[in-house]
Formats: sequence, C-alpha cells, structure tokens
Amino acid sequence: MSRIFCWGFFILYFHPFLFAQSSSPTATQWQLADETARIVLQKMSLKQKVREMSGNTMAPIIAGFAFKGHLLPQRVGGNKKLGIPQIKFTDGPRGVVTTRATSFPVTIARGASWDVALEQKVGSVMGIESRAAKANYSGAVCINLLRHPGWGRAQETYGEDPYHVGMMGAALVQGLQQHNVMACIKHFALNSIENSRFVVNVNINDRTLREVYLPHFKRCIDSGAVSVMSAYNRVQGEYCGHSQQLLTNILRHEMNFKGTVTSDWMFGLRDGVKGIKAGMNVEMPVAKYYRLTRVKKFLKTGAITHADIDSLVLPTLRTKFLFAVRKDEMLYNKKLIAAEQHRKLALQVAEQSAVLLQNNNQLLPLNKGELKKVALIGSTAFTENTGDRGSSWVKPPYIITPYEGMMNYLKNDAIQLLVSKKNDTDELTRICTEADVVIVCAGLRYNEEGEFVEMKGGMRKGEDDKGGIGIGTMGKGGDRISLSLKQRDIDVIRLAASLNKKVVVCLTGSSGFIMDEWKNSVSSILMTFYNGMEGGTALAKLLFGDVNPSGKLPFSIPVKESDLPSFEPYADTVEYGYYHGYTWLDKNKTTAAFPFGFGLSYSSFSFSNLQAETNESGIAISVDVKNTGNHAGAEVVQAYISFHNTSIERPVKLLKAFSKVFLQKGEQRTVQLQIPFNELAYYNVNTRNWGIEKGVYDLLVGNSSANLPLKAVIEIK
Repeated sequence: MSRIFCWGFFILYFHPFLFAQSSSPTATQWQLADETARIVLQKMSLKQKVREMSGNTMAPIIAGFAFKGHLLPQRVGGNKKLGIPQIKFTDGPRGVVTTRATSFPVTIARGASWDVALEQKVGSVMGIESRAAKANYSGAVCINLLRHPGWGRAQETYGEDPYHVGMMGAALVQGLQQHNVMACIKHFALNSIENSRFVVNVNINDRTLREVYLPHFKRCIDSGAVSVMSAYNRVQGEYCGHSQQLLTNILRHEMNFKGTVTSDWMFGLRDGVKGIKAGMNVEMPVAKYYRLTRVKKFLKTGAITHADIDSLVLPTLRTKFLFAVRKDEMLYNKKLIAAEQHRKLALQVAEQSAVLLQNNNQLLPLNKGELKKVALIGSTAFTENTGDRGSSWVKPPYIITPYEGMMNYLKNDAIQLLVSKKNDTDELTRICTEADVVIVCAGLRYNEEGEFVEMKGGMRKGEDDKGGIGIGTMGKGGDRISLSLKQRDIDVIRLAASLNKKVVVCLTGSSGFIMDEWKNSVSSILMTFYNGMEGGTALAKLLFGDVNPSGKLPFSIPVKESDLPSFEPYADTVEYGYYHGYTWLDKNKTTAAFPFGFGLSYSSFSFSNLQAETNESGIAISVDVKNTGNHAGAEVVQAYISFHNTSIERPVKLLKAFSKVFLQKGEQRTVQLQIPFNELAYYNVNTRNWGIEKGVYDLLVGNSSANLPLKAVIEIK
C-alpha cells in the first residue's frame, strides 16, 4: 500500500466522527472521503481508473441464469495494491437477491403499510442479509412513481404519490446504510412503463419533472443515499444513461448528489463518450462502452480528456472510501440469512400491509365459533406467489401459500377446510353450497405481470412476446393491458356469490383492479398484494381477526379505466403530464372506487381537535385520534395541503405528512405532524428556481384522500 494512500486512509480511519453510527454520512465524512479519493486518484494509471468504471465479470449473471436465480454479488472495480475496495452489488427490493434469503412482501405492499419505522426495520434486515451474503451495495430502493396501475413493475415501488414514496424510500435507505450497505435508488428517471422501457421516449415539462417525478429521489438523497441507478428509457430524446441534463445538471448540481451513478444493466448505456461527459460513473454489469480500448480511442481522438476520466472515477472512489471504514454494528455471518427474527418481521409486514377494501355486514373477522365448514378456492389459493421472477426475485427457504396458511391455522380446530384445486364447476358448486363462508383467492400470478427481460434491449412487440432470453421463467410478465381480473377469477367469484351470501375475495397483485362488475355481489374484499414468504400465515390471521387490517391504498383504484390518464405499454413516445392518480381524479372531479389512502379496519376511529400553527421551520400540526371501536388497531393520520386558492396551477390537494398510530380499544392519542415550508414550493420555470406563493392554504386532515373531515387555514406571509 502506497505511503500516500496510507496517509489518506489514516485520516479517514482515525477520524472520530467517522465512527458515529448513522445511515446518513455527514459533510465531514464526505470531505474526508473526498480527500482520500483524490490522493489515491493521483497514483492510479489509466488502466486502473477504467477498471473502476464498470462491473468486473459476467460470472454472477451466468450463474444466476444457470440456477434460475441470482446467487453471487456483482463486483465493481477494486485494487488491493492501492487499497481500493470493491463494490459488491446485490439486487432487491423484496430482499437480498443473492441467496435463499428472507422474502418480504413486495414494495407496493410495504407502501400500503404507511409505516416508515417498519420499513426502516425491513431495510435493516436487508442490510444484515446483504452483508452476510458478502455484498455491500444494494439495488433495493426502487422509487419510480406509479403513474398508472397498469405498469408491470408496480410491485417494485411504493405507490403513486411523490411524498409518500419518498418517505418510505428514505426509510429503506436508512435501514440499509445502518449496516454499511451502500443504498442505490432507482431508476433515474421517469421509468413507469415496462414493455417499451428500453426505447420509449418520455416528453415532460420542467415543472412536472421536478414537482412530480423527482422529489422522492431528492428526499432519498437528502436521507443519505449514496448511489443512483439510471433508467433505460429516454427523456426528451436522450437516453437516461447519458443525459447530461439528468445526471449532471439536475442530480449533481440541483440535488447536490456526491455519490456514484451506475447504469441499469446490459442496455443502460448506449454511448461511451456521452456517458462519460454526462457523468455516468459505472457501466453495469460489465464494460461494453467503457472498455479500456474504447476509452483510449476516445482520448486519442480528443472526444474526452483525462480530466473527464478523473472527474468520473472520483465519485466512485469517494463513495467506496466513505463506506469502507465505517464501523460495523455486528458480525455478519450466513446464519443471519432468513434468521427466525427476520422471518417474523416478514410476517409482521404482511400483516400490516393488507388493505381491507370492503366489509359488508361486518363479515370479517370470521368467528370460529360460528363456522363448521370454510371453502378456500381460486386461482391463487395454492400458488407460491411472491412476485415476478425478474431481477427482484428472492428465493426464500419456504413460502406459505394461502392454502398452507389456512391449514396450519385451523389444524387444531373442528372446522373443515373445503378446497378445490381444479376449476371444476360441479366441484366448486358443491363446495360453495356446503360452506358457511367462501374465501376466493384471485388476482395475478408471478408470470402475468412484472419485469420484462429482453436480450436485445428492444421493445416488447405484443402479448405473445415473452422475451428473448429463453431461460427459466424470466422474460414473461410486462405491463397489464387490462385492469380487470382474469376471466377465470371473475367466473369463480360470480359462481361463489350466486351460491353463498358470505364470500370474501382476497386479491393478489401489484396494484389496483377494476371491481365494479363483481364487488357488489360479495361481502368482503381484502387486498394482500404479493405478500412474501409468510403471506399465507398472515392471511389466515387477518381473516380470523388475530390481526386487525391497517393497510391503506398507496394508489387510487378507479371505477373504470377511462377515469385515469391513458397508458400505452407499447408506445415509443409518451407524454407525462402534471396530473395522475388522485390529483388527476381531483382535477376532473371524478370519484374513485377506492381512493388513495383508503383502507378499512375491524375497529373505528375518530379525529378531533385539529391544531395548526406556523413556526420557523414550517407548519406544526396536532390532532387527537381515538379508537372508538371494539378492537385494538391502527389508523393512518394523513395531512394534505389544498391549493385551491393559488394563482398558479396546482393540484387540488397534495399529501404532505402522515403517521401511523396504534391504539387499544378506547385509547386516544395526540398525533404530532410537521410540514416544512419547502413542501409548499413550486418550480418557477421563469426563474428556474423554487418558490413559495404567499397567501392562504387549507390544511386537510383525515384517513384518506377522500375523507378529510378536519380543516385549518394556514396563512403564508
């Protein structure tokens, strides 16, 4: 190890602030890491620098294909002689995609929990298991906005609202980085279509880009995220992987990002010179455009300079040194992967994520004392269904299906579980007629929506195009053409409802379904998403009331598809407008079937005594919440700012604060919320800066975007 590097490493290692355990690096830590990186950079040859600009080998990918799942971390750079550590990448966001790890409910399910503290715990477990799997860099933080529920990868993000997505994503970042795992937020930016993701060009104006599609990235960066992954798509005609506007002007200058930018894999970079000039630090998973021979050619022709290479490598070195010497909280060994306490957390998340959408006649929770026969039927009742099998596929030690969960739950009770694994009308008729209650498990399977993998990086041509790799089950899925359930499910629901007055529909999937054609014929509807390895266990506990549902929709479910903005999965050009989701519905005065933030409980809650005042940092809010029902449970307090008095075009209202509170029967608690003034800001396209309009705003508080009974007037002078 060189004397110069030893000196820089000495500064970092023995600086007392560096040992402070925090997920968010301090300015001092960044400065010291930068000083060390600059010292090392001066000692590096061109070959050594270029090695830091891409992944090292295809071996982990080949091994993953061979075993139909990811097993090994993908390595980037590293130099033992100079003391430069390697980046060791593992994907997410359901868990650690390198071993038989804990499989959590998908991100959209965790978004439905609206529980920031719980999501930080999930991040912490992912951090522990990443380190135990010899990885130090995680691609688990997917925060692309759910612009439309038809998006195939809706399961990988938290929802449709920038504030909600940002808060949940920041919590995951903090949990991961607590264990010195570099958190990568993705995909930057505007990646909300799957079938044409490799080629689609997104046109968008400056206000919409900054106010709607980027605030959650900024929030995660402010929370400490040290890496960003670019998207495949184009924005304003330029591929994200070499967009100077996105990667330098916005990310580096406007957002003050100091970390490392990596490309999405295989086709995330299309031009080496443009990538270097734009600030694409690392090409993943291996070098194609950043090969040494190509870089030498770029230098020889004058297309780039050595200074360009240095400015590209410096952030990667800086990020590596920042994390290489941080103190670990614990020893990380393989026994921690899918450890018992981690599996228990997966169960807790599944319990807290389920959204009760309908409960006519208070059918749920089911009363064991009133039941002799329970029917369990439907297309997803017997299927291991934790989400798609693309890059986020986690293969846990086991998966509890709905059938297994019900069998385990009822094994010591005198209740007969009637099942039909075949879609046989006669058998279904007999079972539904005999049963005291019918549980229909409906929705989508892992290969019916999700990531679309294509070896050539092109557009999916149609529903029969299942991808080009031909390995395992990858390449299937993609965007949803219809938001309705499959006909197989509609037929079973209708049959069950015609034979039994007590029908519960449990929905599996990544986002909303159109339900108007059947919802009024059933008693209860429970949305469970893809709910992880313990999903079946959670389902039984939810149905029988051991757990009170407390999830809230992180997206809007319309009455009909035409109530939402258009969605074109096979488009090569698309316009992203200022409104989507609940802001679109509000603007058009359209009532949702199930609004953003909505979710029922086995209990009831009241809101009162709203107090709001401005102080130096923003709007301080307090509200009393009381459990007025007969069950302990949780409510999500949601605070929205209404912009109806503005002279500038704004949404009718926007979520700006929320808190999940657990209350015993009869308990009342005062919930405190804070809205910083910058949450009121809009992007001024004339000054190219953010501003806050003076005047009167309405603060609206309640438990969904459509139920906001409390109001306070806020004046900004």
